[in-house]
Amino acid sequence: MRVLNLVTNDRARFFRQQVSVLNSRGIDYTTLTVPGQRQYDDGNTSSRPASAYARFVPTVLRHSFGDYDLVHANYGLTAPHAVLQPNLPVVVSLWGSDLMGEYGWLSKFCGQFADAVVVMSEAMAEELDRDCWVIPHGVDLDRFQPRPPEEARAELGWRDDAYHVLFPYYTERDVKNFPRSERVVEAARERVDEDVELQTVTGVAHEDMPTYMNAADSLLLTSRSEGSPNAVKEALACNLPVVSTPVGDVAERIDGVTQSRVCATDEGLVDALVTALETEGRSNGREAAREVSVARTSERLEALYREVTGAN
Repeated sequence: MRVLNLVTNDRARFFRQQVSVLNSRGIDYTTLTVPGQRQYDDGNTSSRPASAYARFVPTVLRHSFGDYDLVHANYGLTAPHAVLQPNLPVVVSLWGSDLMGEYGWLSKFCGQFADAVVVMSEAMAEELDRDCWVIPHGVDLDRFQPRPPEEARAELGWRDDAYHVLFPYYTERDVKNFPRSERVVEAARERVDEDVELQTVTGVAHEDMPTYMNAADSLLLTSRSEGSPNAVKEALACNLPVVSTPVGDVAERIDGVTQSRVCATDEGLVDALVTALETEGRSNGREAAREVSVARTSERLEALYREVTGAN
């Protein structure tokens, strides 16, 4: 099967992982990226002028006459280009902000004309007036595995006589709401006997992230909105407790996971964090993470491709 991929950022880790795994399953990809992308030091991608998306239209149209079985628009801002071409079946994947944010109306409109729409969570599916495939980005269970916390802390040089709360995002990203994490951790410090250190981790190689997940005592997510946050799934795979605001599919992902809670208020977040820190042992999150392993999510995406194209 040959798939024409459209994407705004072909360097997104979860996108590259998706392509790699499906390629190993015999699916051949050609990826077209919207022109004019720039990467800032804080990890954000600059907004493009409308002219960049206009220049992308003839590129996609020309490729649509090639030897492909379908076109897959990854992120809502590439959906118009997919549905405008007249030759190939269309799959549109929505990642979160493209549906819940400023241009959500565009994603909803284009989704009406796609052969299939993929969303990251049931909450996203409820935003669309059509049937959807809920297929969150998968987690690599071979890379993200539990290991002794004291061993991971020694590797990072973290204190062994303190609690460590992990915030694995750029602190300047407004949607991640770092000031709220600071407030929650400060309040938790007043209620526990040991020191509590808020560890912000950005700009490290992805292969090093399991060490941070295993060294921490809890993941703290205070985002204002999310689709299906990868950090939560990676934490679960390492049996790291998760404390989060009610965003995306977090409540679904941590259902039945010990020492993990979703809370809307600061008071609830503080209570949940204190419990996670003071409870001995790790969570049972890895069992829950198996449901969103990259192997399982890739199988589902391949099944979608075959349904859309009528392939056996």
